[in-house]
Amino acid sequence: MNIKSLLIGSAAALAAVSGAQAADAIVAAEPEPMEYVRVCDAFGTGFFYIPGTETCLKIGGYVRFQTDFGRGEFGRSDWNTWTRGHLAVEAKSDTELGTLTSVITVQGEAGNAAYDDDPTLGSGASDLYFDEAYIELGGFRAGTFLNWWDNDMIGETETASNITRFTSVRYVYDGGTFRAGLSVDEIPDYYDLAAGVGLTHNGVGFSGMVAATLGGVNFELLGAYDNAAEEGAVRAWLSAEVGPGTFELMGLYASGVNAYYDAAKWSVAADYSFKATDKLSITPGAQYFGDYGLLKGNDAWRVGLTVDYQVVENLAVKATVNYTDPDVGGDEVSGFLRLQRNF
Repeated sequence: MNIKSLLIGSAAALAAVSGAQAADAIVAAEPEPMEYVRVCDAFGTGFFYIPGTETCLKIGGYVRFQTDFGRGEFGRSDWNTWTRGHLAVEAKSDTELGTLTSVITVQGEAGNAAYDDDPTLGSGASDLYFDEAYIELGGFRAGTFLNWWDNDMIGETETASNITRFTSVRYVYDGGTFRAGLSVDEIPDYYDLAAGVGLTHNGVGFSGMVAATLGGVNFELLGAYDNAAEEGAVRAWLSAEVGPGTFELMGLYASGVNAYYDAAKWSVAADYSFKATDKLSITPGAQYFGDYGLLKGNDAWRVGLTVDYQVVENLAVKATVNYTDPDVGGDEVSGFLRLQRNF
């Protein structure tokens, strides 16, 4: 009986120890707290907080497929097809000096290498570049970005600018209904050479903007001076809600060849964007040029039609055709057909 009791007691002790070890083996560690991405609605839709920070981030862009056409416009061809990818990353945060913003926009085009590798034409074989990259605090901005001259009318008929992307420093006052800004721009050396303005040097330009909005009426006045060329340009733009659409009127003047505008000595353009349905807009337009191409006595006129159709949300088709008739040289028909998906 003593031996039996001893064996039973030993077995019980062994079972207790084994059970304790087994229990210890399955004890799970406490899970790390998970931090979910939070929506940031302080700066508009699409922003979210970078985890662990108070900085808000927004990612967007588009993919564009386009075919351009025009007699003799593309080397040996009358048409050219290309594709663009555009990716924009925007970061914002509140500071004691105002909103701190940084923007990086990268885009690239792929198309017919035999025609041209100029990324600004959207036709290169493999072009990737920064469309914009800048830092902004309050109303101050520094970096490479699109100038106010890049803003166009609703239609695709007018020619209202020349170079629109500069490396600049600018300040904008935005009072809501009234806005004003001043920018100091570096003029690209390649433009100075193409325009015959000396050799490679540090060209500087100055551009200014005054704009106002009252009800459905918007007005914008631009002025610019190209110090390298010692020439300038002025542009006035009025838009107003009229009936079922928007009417736009623009006037331009250039003292001579300059980086901001040099399509003509003076010009007047107008269009009317008619919203036919919720998805369809039709925009006829016209423009008259005095001293077209800055060639004295060479006046020209242009008429065109642009159609915008939203296939589904974030997917749209745009088509335009323009007819231009100058006094010097032959008339021409040009335009494009575009499919674009935004995100």
